[in-house]
Order: sequence, then structure tokens, then C-alpha cells
Amino acid sequence: MTESDLRADARAIWDAAVAAANPHALIQSAVGALADKLSEARRILVVGGGKAGSAMAVAFEQAVGPCLDKVEGIVNVPAGSELTTKRIMLLAARPAGSNHPTAKGVAGADEMLQMVAAASKDDVVLCLLSGGGSALLPAPAQGISLADKQAVTRMLHECGATIDEMNAVRKHLSRIKGGRLAQACRAGSLVSWIISDVVGDPLDVIASGPTSPDPTTFADADDVLRRYGISERTPASVRQYLEAGVAGQHEETPKQLTASVENVIIGSNVISLQAAEKEAVRRGYRVLNLGSFVEGETREAATVLAGIVRGVKAHGLPAPAPLCVLVGGETTVRLGPNAGKGGRNQEFVLAMLQKLGPNGMDRVVALSGGTDGEDGPTDAAGAVGSSSTLRRATSLGSDPRSYLDRHDAYPFFDQLGDLIKTGLTNTNVMDVRVILIGS
Repeated sequence: MTESDLRADARAIWDAAVAAANPHALIQSAVGALADKLSEARRILVVGGGKAGSAMAVAFEQAVGPCLDKVEGIVNVPAGSELTTKRIMLLAARPAGSNHPTAKGVAGADEMLQMVAAASKDDVVLCLLSGGGSALLPAPAQGISLADKQAVTRMLHECGATIDEMNAVRKHLSRIKGGRLAQACRAGSLVSWIISDVVGDPLDVIASGPTSPDPTTFADADDVLRRYGISERTPASVRQYLEAGVAGQHEETPKQLTASVENVIIGSNVISLQAAEKEAVRRGYRVLNLGSFVEGETREAATVLAGIVRGVKAHGLPAPAPLCVLVGGETTVRLGPNAGKGGRNQEFVLAMLQKLGPNGMDRVVALSGGTDGEDGPTDAAGAVGSSSTLRRATSLGSDPRSYLDRHDAYPFFDQLGDLIKTGLTNTNVMDVRVILIGS
């Protein structure tokens, strides 16, 4: 196996994972299971948000057949991902590459809340949710400005808070998250179709759970800010609102919802890893699928994977080459005050290169990418690295450690042509990492 062969195989295996999360096939299957309910409905009201929102909306319109005339709705999506729809309005609620809420997103969320609140018992509400939905469905609680909520979101990202922690805060500063969309709905039935981008697929965390009961409390949200030492730096309106909630002065998010609400996971990281495994086997590799529960600090995850690579090369353990190691989940990067440009996937590959060095990367290719086509605030999905990456970097005088220490992976890989650029994929099931060890 040449390095070129390994690189081509790694990309094909990763592409298979992304293809398995394509909303069109997922929605087609989901529509079939809901056909009777849709045909009996007076109106089908479609709401939702996420990076897969455009593709999900188009797929639904194509699959719903003669019921299309009963469809109306609005879905918040990232700018640049919009597709042509007939009945569902797609609102570009935030710029591509940004995870921060916008005024457009607030307007769209408000319209959704009004729509479901005005529904009748003869209507069906269909909620389309996918990764990125939290930022695309902002509806700040009364007394909290969008700017204040944006400030808190930025702080949580910068301090390396987990998705669970961020969502505990966001749900308690929102009129739509944490089950409040379902709470406002007056339709006879509300069904959410969900493409999960969260480890373990917890309904209350994906897109901050607008149609799911919320187990977290105001006290949990307040504790997150205090744990990371940012409580005193958050806007006064946020601090005061959470403190009032802890004191019982604001209604808690709903802890249970009626039987008319149904949440269905139609796509996930697990499904995508299974597709990647099938493609790897087809290409002649043994497969070590480590699953979709990998999280924590990116560099630490890379160190563990580098150790597995060393074990395979030295002792053929836990399995001999040719071996494909698959890793899902979603890690985090704790950024310092002078951080450079990059994302967790680019940092993962750079950390593996730094840990293994030229000899350790011999006959090894590491590819890591976000299935949504976005890695951090960049136009890259991730990066690919091999021994030639390090040789080319050396010839340019680029030291991987210095780039890694300042979290500046993007320019490192950009100068070498090793960024993975796909554009927006119209789906999102977290990250997929493919490490190939050739024989």
C-alpha cells in the first residue's frame, strides 16, 4: 500500500460516513412511517432548525406526495445552505462558519412559536432538527438581549464547556429550547425528526431539545457558569435571570410532555460509523470501530489514538495491519487568549503528527473531519496527515509543535494542501476520524 493509496482510501471511507447521514434517504423512510397521520391532517406545519434543515425540508416536500398542498412552515438554516423549496420557507438565520445566534434567527424562532401556538387539534406539526439547531433557534428569555446571549455563548465556547453544559445554560435563557416549543404547541400531534450531532443521542441535548423534556434546572445552568469562573463576567441580565430562576421566580423548563409529542432519531454518528466500517472492509481493511462516545480534550484523544497506532505497528495489537481505526464523537479545544485559526478536527490530526513524528507516521494516514463540512470557524471540514505532511512541513521550515501550541492548525495544513474542504454537506452527525495503518 502506497501513501497515496492510504490517503485515497481514508477519504473514501470518510465520504461513506457522510453519505450515510444524507437527509434525503433518511426522510424518505421517515415519511413512510408517518403516512397515515400526514394524510389525515388538516394542515402540516413544518418548523425546525439545523445544518441539515435545508436538505431535510426539500426531502420532505419531495416525499410527502399529494399532501404537499397542506404543508406550510419555516426552518432556520445556515446561510449558503439554502435549497429551493415549494412550501417551506428556509430562513438564513446565521452566517456559514458561525455558531453564534443572530437577530434573523430570533425572528424565525418567534414565527415558529406563533405558528405552533395557533395550530389546531386537526393539525400535525413536524419539527426538523439537526446539529447546529441550538445556534439557529435563538429566542432569548424576556429581559435578556440577543447581544447578552451571544456574549455568554462565546464565553462557553472559549472556556471549553461541553455541549451538555452549554445547552443547560442556553435552555434556561430561552423561550423555545428545553421543551418550550413543544409546550407552546396546540396541534393534535407534534413529531420531531432528528439527525443527532451529540454523543449518545440524548433528545434533550440535540439542538437544545426544543421538543424534549429537560432534565436540567436553573441551578445546573448557574453552576456551569460558576464552575468555569465566568459567572461574574457574564452580562448582569443573564446573571440576574438565572439567579431568579434558581429562587423559583421563573417557570422551570418542562420535565415531561404529553403523549402527543414524539421524537424520532433518524440519523446519527453510529449509523455513519457503520457505513464507514462497511466501506473499509470492502477495501480490504480489518476494522477497529471505537464508537461514537469519544469526547474530552482533542489533544488527549489524539494521544490515545497515537498509542493505538504504535501498538498496531509494534505488536499487531489490538489487531494487525492493514487496519482501519474509526472514531466518532466530538472533542473540544480549550483556547487561550491568543489562539490562532483552526478547529478540533484539524487540531486532532496535527496533534497525532506531533505525537508520532515522521517514523511513527510511516504507512499511516490520519483523517479527521466534521460531517457538516465545518470545523471551527473555518471553511474546512478537517484535515488529513501522513509522513509526507511532516516532510513537506520540514522543507518549509514549519514546526508542527509551534502551530499546535497556539491552536493554529488551519494555516499549517493550508500551506501543505492537506485541508479537507467539502463545503456545507447539509447534514451533521458530529465528527468522523479515520486512521489507516498499512501493511
